[in-house]
Amino acid sequence: MNLLAVIPARGGSKGIPRKNLISLGGKPLIYWTIKAALDSEKIQHVVVSTDSLEIAGAALSMGAEVLMRPEEISQDHTPTLPAIQHVHASYQDKGFNADAILTLQPTSPLRNERHIQEAIELFSNDNEADSLVSVLRVPHHMTSTSLMLKSDRWFVPVEANASLRRQEKPIQWCRNGAAIYITRASKISDYIWGGKTLGYTMDKLSSIDIDDLEDLELAEAVFIARQKSLL
Repeated sequence: MNLLAVIPARGGSKGIPRKNLISLGGKPLIYWTIKAALDSEKIQHVVVSTDSLEIAGAALSMGAEVLMRPEEISQDHTPTLPAIQHVHASYQDKGFNADAILTLQPTSPLRNERHIQEAIELFSNDNEADSLVSVLRVPHHMTSTSLMLKSDRWFVPVEANASLRRQEKPIQWCRNGAAIYITRASKISDYIWGGKTLGYTMDKLSSIDIDDLEDLELAEAVFIARQKSLL
């Protein structure tokens, strides 16, 4: 398959200023996603989509390709899909016709090249799949205890069935942030994931998604533990 990997990395961040360049494991956060993509043997182009010259410079120094995104798709409210479509269209104009597009968020730094390659193999071996998304198995004790806030005050159960024993509870999965998405190129005009969707299951620690400083501290602790071969 011809594979195009896109790493969306805007310069603005509400939760952590300059989040994509903040230090994790002694490297900028975005480094780990660029490295994982470049270390995969199956991806032809690894492209960082950004509106930040600082991120662009860092990404180029790390070996990634860079495409500056237009201002109209660089706003706080802009979803990820237009940025992915922009990269896909730009590389089509350059003569590269991707069979599938990987979307790899830099906020999932513990996802590595093995995860990416396994996800690619899973997707490439299924001709009917429209997309793939990385998932995390929901702990059994949470599958019947989910709550939603109603009327801004009262919590009510969501499809709860507390009478079921652990062995009887259905297995459930959730998206693990945005570690890995794969989209068939013919579907990227409609969505990043959808249609006939495969799930690639990842472990809990590799699924850490950096949204705030607590996530960053947890990821740093995992990095240190792995360096000491404790995990």
